[in-house]
Amino acid sequence: MPAAAPTPKAVLHQRFGAKARYTVEEVREDMGGCPGLAPQTRSVYRCALDLPGLSVTTPGTFLRKKDAEQAAAQIALDKLGIQPATNIPSTPEEAWDELIARISGFLVDENFLSSSHPLVGHLSVTLRRTGDLIGRIPMSAVAACDMKVNTLCKVIDPKAEFDPLLILSLIYNAAKQSPGVFVSDNNFWIQSQKPYSLEAVDLALKRWSDMSDPIEVEAILVPCVLEDEPKTVRINLQHNEHYMGYIAAKLSVIDSSHVLVSRTIGKASSEIRLYFAAPNVQFVSDLSKNVLACHGDGNINCQVNKRASYISGQTIYGDAILANIGYTRRDSELHTEDVNLCTYYRILLGKLPDGNYKMSRDSILAAELPSVYSRSSWKGLCPRDLLCSFCRLQRLPEPHFAVSRVSASCEVVGSAASSEEREVPLKTVENQYTNDVRINKENPDMFKCKVKIYSRKQEILLEYSAADTSSKESDAIQNSALKVLIWFNNYFKQLNTKMDNPSLSECTHHFKVHLNNFMQEFAMCFSVYGKTGGNDSRMCSAVGPSSMDTPKQQLENSATLTHIEGPDSGVFPTHGSLTCISYTASLVMKDEAKIYLLESNNEFEFEIGTSAVSYQLESCVTQLSVNQTACFVAEPPPRDLILAAVTEFSHDLSKISRESCFLEFSVKVLQVTEPLEDRMEKALFSPPLSKQRVEFAVRHINELHATTLVDFGCGSGSLLDSLLEHSTTLEKIVGVDISRKGLTRAAKSLHQKLSKKSLMQTSVPSAVLYDGSITDYDSRLYGVDIGTCLEVIEHMEEDQASLFGNIVLSSFRPTVLIVSTPNYEYNPILQRSAMHKEDEPEENTGPCKFRNHDHKFEWTRAQFQCWATELAVKHNYGVEFCGVGGSGEEPGYASQIAVFRKMKRDQEEICLNNDHDQPYELLWEWPNA
Repeated sequence: MPAAAPTPKAVLHQRFGAKARYTVEEVREDMGGCPGLAPQTRSVYRCALDLPGLSVTTPGTFLRKKDAEQAAAQIALDKLGIQPATNIPSTPEEAWDELIARISGFLVDENFLSSSHPLVGHLSVTLRRTGDLIGRIPMSAVAACDMKVNTLCKVIDPKAEFDPLLILSLIYNAAKQSPGVFVSDNNFWIQSQKPYSLEAVDLALKRWSDMSDPIEVEAILVPCVLEDEPKTVRINLQHNEHYMGYIAAKLSVIDSSHVLVSRTIGKASSEIRLYFAAPNVQFVSDLSKNVLACHGDGNINCQVNKRASYISGQTIYGDAILANIGYTRRDSELHTEDVNLCTYYRILLGKLPDGNYKMSRDSILAAELPSVYSRSSWKGLCPRDLLCSFCRLQRLPEPHFAVSRVSASCEVVGSAASSEEREVPLKTVENQYTNDVRINKENPDMFKCKVKIYSRKQEILLEYSAADTSSKESDAIQNSALKVLIWFNNYFKQLNTKMDNPSLSECTHHFKVHLNNFMQEFAMCFSVYGKTGGNDSRMCSAVGPSSMDTPKQQLENSATLTHIEGPDSGVFPTHGSLTCISYTASLVMKDEAKIYLLESNNEFEFEIGTSAVSYQLESCVTQLSVNQTACFVAEPPPRDLILAAVTEFSHDLSKISRESCFLEFSVKVLQVTEPLEDRMEKALFSPPLSKQRVEFAVRHINELHATTLVDFGCGSGSLLDSLLEHSTTLEKIVGVDISRKGLTRAAKSLHQKLSKKSLMQTSVPSAVLYDGSITDYDSRLYGVDIGTCLEVIEHMEEDQASLFGNIVLSSFRPTVLIVSTPNYEYNPILQRSAMHKEDEPEENTGPCKFRNHDHKFEWTRAQFQCWATELAVKHNYGVEFCGVGGSGEEPGYASQIAVFRKMKRDQEEICLNNDHDQPYELLWEWPNA
């Protein structure tokens, strides 16, 4: 089946990119009506299109916006004389004949000189020459300027798509057979056999103006040897000289005819290309062979430039120059732009799985690819678009998405599916979004999405079978695309560790990797990312992380705040909250009074707890309240990442060393939007559920006359902080959590209330915070009066929640343990009450979502009671069930609670503490010991 012709908008986008700007105007059109009644009208649209050097407006109106835009694009194409590529020959023989005719048309037909074709720009320069060089252009200029020539070459030999040298061979052989065309036997020049008329030459020179002044253009030399770093070179373009001659001089080749040109790199509207020297070759004119053979006995330099080849997706030989110079349809003179190291490393960054996300957020140093997808809080390019872009940049086919319907019932909770779960493939879901499909009201559907990644040879590389389900097909696609992106991201990070053989298992975590195909397809990636120059791999990794092997906790702990400014507003970012910040990232030289601004962002929004920013930045943000500003310093990222991020490129930056500088962030918290879970609870309950849980705990504390309390999973200390505001019998409160940044926030809050300067009077004389896992036993907390674990276990895996229950009841042995967790059966009420009108779900959209995407599970009442009862019986505790939020009638309380009480016969048990069982780190203590 032949490919569909590109739309007018698509053709313009290929040539102009974002420079093509559409403005659609809505107007009301009179549709007439019955006499005596108000006239009927409808909305119609007209479109204005602005291009460099051209503006058009549709003469009529259209019922749809997209029809108006396509009409404006077609008008622009007609005025520019641009015809979409159509009627591509289907056989190599037909393509060969057309290639011969096309090359002849370029050079023989004098009418061609009056067109806006970019090749005329090359001709116009050479027509200003004298002697034998007049009208003579490099053959590679033909391939660089005409997409149809490249397409014909690919039909003749598909390998031509990836080898500019093979394209040059085909053009050379076709030119030798083109009537009226002369080619050299010793060089790669091409020209018309007959001189052009003076009138044709005059038209060409008028259409394509010459340079009035010399131009200096920056470019990048990409060395063939991987140990040599790319560096900036300057190309001085002089009046009436062909620019490829200057590039030839930089490459130390005979003349510009020996310079090969890659396809464009980056945006479709860009003229950035790689230029490299053609190896000494013998051209084979026999069409059936289409091969190139290197002369000599192996001493000829035919070494592949792996970095340049990886960037362009084509085979590049020897040293190459990355430059943005050329003739385009939209310019009447030579187009030039500087290409510096910032440009080079941004191109390289864009080929990484998370690179496009970083650049779509305009935040290279701060942003990270989030670990979860949420329609309400996702920022930047969506996961599906990111995965498609990644595959395109790796020259792979589009990812294959296959959505299947999973029949589910409301009793299916968490990741455990019922025995009646079944998958039904949908008919039209490959590589496109589809409308949600519902079978019936009683048994709404959920969706899963499988993803397959193929090689250029259409061999399967990677398969992902989703474990989780979504109530919308689009969400299933986005979630699966994100999982695949994260997998690729982890693989590329392995390459950056300079491992000899990256770890790659055939089957793991719902992924199946076809190892032979995969390793063969990504061999070039391994060469570029796995082998880097310099002695410090972290500074010279190919746009890789500077400290990817550093544990998360160590990264969190290294963010020490300085210069905190602004009063405490009391509004802090918490897990799940949508937080907006402004920040600057600067590189500070240790021994010099120099500061380089690398990156700044006035409004950057992300969700706390989704790994959407660096750990250090999130640790800083969660310690600040709204309108507070602070600074923190960190180790500098790799030099190439610095150069990719820099706001204004400075050549001094290319010479820095890791030991001579550090990175400084200045951060201000602008706004905090509460997590969806909190918004839902506040919308329905007064006081909010969080306060009701505190009041529940206070009641049991006073009933028990408890003097010691441990809050397991205390987070930012909200419960401990609230207890200080109540009158209780407590004499010592303890918090335990694994998050250092949460504990830091808790310490700050508790210190404000416990210090002598505090205006609040509290009866609690002692408070302690420990950094540690609640699934580890610490003898210092043995036998406390009361333990609390409020809304914590749902953030753990179910097996970890059971482990916690066993540890706390068998080892810590509190007199009373209070555990609360969301009641899944109450979610429909919460979500309906908190939903904004524009977010209202369709009727019967399937089982309810969890209250927070970070929840690993949410139990029904029966599941929770089963879990708690088994623990109580096993460890000689009694248990009673209650809750807060709602009346307790169907469907139960919003937050269900289990209260474990130690049986009386264990009250006199002997404590066998082991002082060595103290894995927790004392983070903060009041009063100071």
